[in-house]
Amino acid sequence: MATNTTHLTINKVVAETADTISIHFQQPWHKMIDYKPGQFLTLIANIEGKQVRRAYSLCSSPHADAFPAVAVKRIPGGLMSNYLAEWAKQGEGIEILEPMGNFYYEPAPEKRRHIVLFAAGSGITPMFSIIKSVLKMEPKSDITLVYGNRNIDSIIFLNELTKLQEENSSKFRIVHSLTSPPDQWYGATGRISEEMLGEILDQTEPAIPVEDSLYYMCGPHGMMEAVQKVLISKGVAANKVFHESFFSAVNEEDKEAAIVEQGIIERTVKVIYDNEEFSFKVPAHSTILEAAQDQDVDLPYSCQSGLCTACRGKCLSGKVHMDETEGLSQNELDNGYILTCVGHPLTADVVIEIG
Repeated sequence: MATNTTHLTINKVVAETADTISIHFQQPWHKMIDYKPGQFLTLIANIEGKQVRRAYSLCSSPHADAFPAVAVKRIPGGLMSNYLAEWAKQGEGIEILEPMGNFYYEPAPEKRRHIVLFAAGSGITPMFSIIKSVLKMEPKSDITLVYGNRNIDSIIFLNELTKLQEENSSKFRIVHSLTSPPDQWYGATGRISEEMLGEILDQTEPAIPVEDSLYYMCGPHGMMEAVQKVLISKGVAANKVFHESFFSAVNEEDKEAAIVEQGIIERTVKVIYDNEEFSFKVPAHSTILEAAQDQDVDLPYSCQSGLCTACRGKCLSGKVHMDETEGLSQNELDNGYILTCVGHPLTADVVIEIG
């Protein structure tokens, strides 16, 4: 059994900032890559003799761009990001998993809405896809983007964002905030905080009723926590707010503490995937996915941080503890869904169905 993949050829690579590139892929002739604004691609590469998978949000719009594209920011010590930055060039090929993700926007041409986006650093990637899609497909809607960065040179897609704002000045507003601004900077300064957000939202008074506003956020945990608090204080309904996380807030100490507190020990689990059943032991310090990989059980996965949901399955019986639940909605949690990459069996009767 093997996870289905697609081979893509690189059309071009664009240097967006000193440490960020965008990789644009040719559409396969046999089957177009179909995706929604805000979703991600999983790239697969063999690095140092090991298969590595990483999820990258699509920065292209399926409604406005000919080629699907992802943005990759170098991370110190980042295995895949550094590999891609050095290896990616026109004509090279790479394997991917099909686009996935629950963080997406579906344009509706007849709607008139206010789309409010909060991003910091590389969190702009899915937002850029959403912005281009709304501008193309929802002519009656307004967009406000609050975007935090270190300095001007670190603003990803700066030229494209500026151009889109100039071309759509009546409906697209950008609020840049820099922690290290240059002299004579007239924008916001500092990290995106509750106080700053409160002021920005108070100054944002579109003609569109508040009940027709939608809120999307993507960035560091602290920023998203601040956004969440401000939106709650303003009475924004939970079903109007959507978030995407790139980094887990759970550290190794928390994981070790959970092993003791939850009574996690080695247990056998059964996984149903692709019409096959697999039973294998999961050691106390391993996740269900890690144990499967050690025993050559090929289950789907991508980020391995509990954020992208590529490894999502439904727990049919037994109980599973997860190190991280950020990637699942409350409705998914209530309905028994778990993520194998951060999951540990708590009982001896765990059965998980994937697919």
